[in-house]
Amino acid sequence: MGRPLRKEQYSPEEVAIVHCVQRCVRRAFLAGVDEKTGKDFGFRREWIRRRMEALASVFGCDVLTYAIMSNHMHVILRTRPDVVAQWSDEEVAIRWLRVFPGKRLDEHLGEPTDHDVETLVRNKERLAEVRLRLSDISWFMRALSEPIARMANKQDECTGRFWEGRFKAQRITDEAGLLACAMYVDLNPIRAAMASSPDQAKHTSAYDRIHGDKGKVIDSAAMQLKPVSREQAAEDLKTTPVAKLKEKRAQRRKRGTGQRIRRDAWLAPLTLGRHDTSEKPQPNKQGLRASDKGFLCLKLNEYLELLRWTARQGPTKKSARSDIPKAAAKAVSKLGIDLSMWCDLVWNYRKYFSSCAGSPSSMSEHAKSSGHHWAKGQASVSECFLS
Repeated sequence: MGRPLRKEQYSPEEVAIVHCVQRCVRRAFLAGVDEKTGKDFGFRREWIRRRMEALASVFGCDVLTYAIMSNHMHVILRTRPDVVAQWSDEEVAIRWLRVFPGKRLDEHLGEPTDHDVETLVRNKERLAEVRLRLSDISWFMRALSEPIARMANKQDECTGRFWEGRFKAQRITDEAGLLACAMYVDLNPIRAAMASSPDQAKHTSAYDRIHGDKGKVIDSAAMQLKPVSREQAAEDLKTTPVAKLKEKRAQRRKRGTGQRIRRDAWLAPLTLGRHDTSEKPQPNKQGLRASDKGFLCLKLNEYLELLRWTARQGPTKKSARSDIPKAAAKAVSKLGIDLSMWCDLVWNYRKYFSSCAGSPSSMSEHAKSSGHHWAKGQASVSECFLS
């Protein structure tokens, strides 16, 4: 079965959870040490994390989980068209123009002015299209990948493709699939022997949540959702050298001078609250992320306990059901997953899940809604679930 069409996987008009994977072409290094040249590209991980954080403050997409590896990256996104629907026309315009202003200054994005915002607001047809794109995963991934490719190619003094092609998208069909996928993503550095535990796996959502819970803070990368005046933009061009102007505009793009936030404040909350089952969008009022809605029926300490335990088991060790932390075991069983197959499901995630991830019944329903009779892996994944 070939790769499914994007429209079969998700729509920007519906709330959907999608696991995205973007991989570098050939031997191109996203981050890490190139064994042939000895160059260390580890600093690029922070490029990507900050870019992801900035986009989370602008797009109607919740970042649930992520991991940045040496030649690829994982991110689980949840589209939030319900949140975008609550934004005013002016807010939609400035959010879009912050990411796609339509003008450049010596390879740097120009700043949107109040005139640019007013022009877009008056164009109702274009504005409706932009509003839809702000909850579209394809546009989020485009806004994430393209700048990274340009910066990396410039640094490597080369041209051409940096990414091997369009990102791979996998629809998450229920909470069982989401929990397994989240664990799989957070454990990627352990699987690749880049870290021995989630506590040491930098540039993953697990690391951010662990250290955020300890009170660690970072400089905010959220975008400033205010345009500059047309007069100020014109004055800057007249009086400021290009090099200084780029620095000045970079400072303006920051959410606030010296503002610091909890390390995981830009990620979607992990735990579903009492009101998260309602239809209310719950938009974030601090401008750090799309919404304040959680995504798992586990407390953070329970998730981390299960994550650390699963990391210790490794891909081959067989553990008894009684070894699993009690609170986590209860949550896993409630999702219909066979406890004796939990480690195999996570460590061999790609063996079981292809175009979609979830329980056999939810995978079947998703396949039928996409016009197919079955989903790839549906039969094998049934081994990991209670009948």
